[in-house]
Amino acid sequence: MSDTAADRFRTAAERFSALVGGTTDWSAPTPVDQWRARDVVEHLTTWLPGMLAGCGVALDPGPSAQDDLTAAWEHVRGQVQGLLDDPGRAGQEVTQEHLGTLPLERLVDTYYTPDVVMHSWDLARSSGQDDTIDPAFVRDAHAGMLSMEPMIRGSGQYGEQQPEPEGASEQERFLAFIGRDPRWSPPT
Repeated sequence: MSDTAADRFRTAAERFSALVGGTTDWSAPTPVDQWRARDVVEHLTTWLPGMLAGCGVALDPGPSAQDDLTAAWEHVRGQVQGLLDDPGRAGQEVTQEHLGTLPLERLVDTYYTPDVVMHSWDLARSSGQDDTIDPAFVRDAHAGMLSMEPMIRGSGQYGEQQPEPEGASEQERFLAFIGRDPRWSPPT
């Protein structure tokens, strides 16, 4: 991954866009219990704009995920990238009730970009595409999350630790940690 929040988001978003473009069955199940492929995209197009609005940062309205998943994702992607590419906006201090006051770019880099990366795996597995996650991201995210495990588990944002398969790779250990079955595949 890159050295700046803008570059890290760009890399993650480009990967997710490619997966969106390669998805042909939006009703396919995903590794997230009770979610379909469409739910992954809808999640990534709704929660951040809502959080930002609560911080006083409004994104321009765009297509709804209900109407056009690809257009909705690309719109949110472009809006977020625009914020991160503008040094004045990226450095803007925002206050979020659970996170306190922090620069906008840190909020996106700490919470949204990793969510895009992790949900890329979900969409890739659901749609039969390459599910490889950047090894540096896996290593760094797993190490950081291990130190905050009680908070992470208590947040409800991650599932219970799943069993690690015998001979698990670093990516599989990370996925098990965040509550995914690392060897999940769509039912046949």
